[in-house]
Amino acid sequence: MKLITRNTDYAIRVLCKLAERRRFVSTTAISKETKVPLAFLRSILGRMIKEKIVVSKEGKNGGIRLEKSPSSINLTDIMRLFQGKVQISQCLLRKKVCPERKKCPLRKRLKEIESFIEKEFKKITVQTLTKKRSENERENVLQAM
Repeated sequence: MKLITRNTDYAIRVLCKLAERRRFVSTTAISKETKVPLAFLRSILGRMIKEKIVVSKEGKNGGIRLEKSPSSINLTDIMRLFQGKVQISQCLLRKKVCPERKKCPLRKRLKEIESFIEKEFKKITVQTLTKKRSENERENVLQAM
C-alpha cells in the first residue's frame, strides 16, 4: 500500500525547492536539485500551472516559481491533485467493488482512519516542510562544528 505516490512525492520536493528560492528557477536546475527526472517534472509542473500553484515565465530570466504562498499549499491538496482523495483501501475483490462494502465493519473503521489522516495531512504545508528542513540543516551544521 502506498499512501503517497511518486508524483505527489516529486511535486512536494519541487514545491519545497521553489519555496526556498522564492524566485523564478529553471526547470533544469529544479530537476537537478530535486533529482526529479525532467520528463516527470514537466508533467507535474503542467498540472500545478493549471491549478495556479506555480507560474511559468519564458525567457532568459524565466522558469518556474510559486504562485501561491507556501503556507497555503498543504499536503492534502497536492495528494488530491496527483492521486485523488486520501484512501488507504479500495476494498476491491477480484478487481470488482466488494459487494459487502456498505455493510463492512472494517470499511467503516478505514473511513475514520482516512478522515484522521486527511486532517493531519492538511496541517502539513510547504512552509512547514521547508521550515523543518532549514532547522535540520542548521542542526547538522552545528553538530559538525
